[in-house]
Amino acid sequence: MADAGFSTEEKAAMKQRAAELRAEAKRQKVADKAAAEAQDAVDAIAAMTDVERPIARMVHEVVAEHAPGLAPKTWYGFPSYANADGKVVVFFQPGAKFGTRYSTLGFQDAARLDDGSIWATSYAVTDDDAATRASVAALVRKAAGL
Repeated sequence: MADAGFSTEEKAAMKQRAAELRAEAKRQKVADKAAAEAQDAVDAIAAMTDVERPIARMVHEVVAEHAPGLAPKTWYGFPSYANADGKVVVFFQPGAKFGTRYSTLGFQDAARLDDGSIWATSYAVTDDDAATRASVAALVRKAAGL
């Protein structure tokens, strides 16, 4: 019988999220919480593999340009972007995090991607070329309600 528990990678992600929550609690006292959270996102991107880092930087740049109202932070160790209520709207999950063959651009339920009775909430991203950048920009604008 297969173990129905969490994988080593999933346990590590949960521990990382717990550490993020502890850091957030400490930051309640920090004058510039937003700057500290933005730096966490930049640091998470810098720690990625050489293949994933350019894609994550592209996502970071696209969000800053097309949805400046979304604030960068980390979420389960991923660079993510939250609305004014602090709810994550979009995140970038590097493939290496869970040993998958591609990275993922994902959207949480705060994203406004609704399209009828079925719509995608995540996309595989394998390149940071102009066409991918344009697609990401369109999704981010829609998710942010712009």
